[in-house]
Amino acid sequence: QVQLVESGGGLVQAGGSMRLSCAASGRTFSRYVMGWFRQAPGKEREFVATISWRGASTYSADSVKGRFTISRDNAKNAVYLQMNSLKPEDTAIYYCAADFGRVGLQLDQNEYDYWGQGTQVTVSS
Repeated sequence: QVQLVESGGGLVQAGGSMRLSCAASGRTFSRYVMGWFRQAPGKEREFVATISWRGASTYSADSVKGRFTISRDNAKNAVYLQMNSLKPEDTAIYYCAADFGRVGLQLDQNEYDYWGQGTQVTVSS
């Protein structure tokens, strides 16, 4: 069982930066592939980024590639999303998720086992 709690959201101007954190409970955090997803008003939840067990592999959606960076610290049971050059279209609720036992990366939100409650990110123009 894993509980996930996101933090770091808020209001930022376009072009600014923000770092989201996701704190996980449980001693087997290092066995989880982690992902970030987001859901904008009136839209379906979409994939943002994913990172492998040890952080050796990452993958990001084309819409955020080059601007967002996913990372993790297994000693702290945490995963992060560094967001730079933010745009108004990045406004959404951001969720972290955990997929137990996966080898590699996971882009499919239906395969994730645990989800956080989400944190709101608002980018003003």
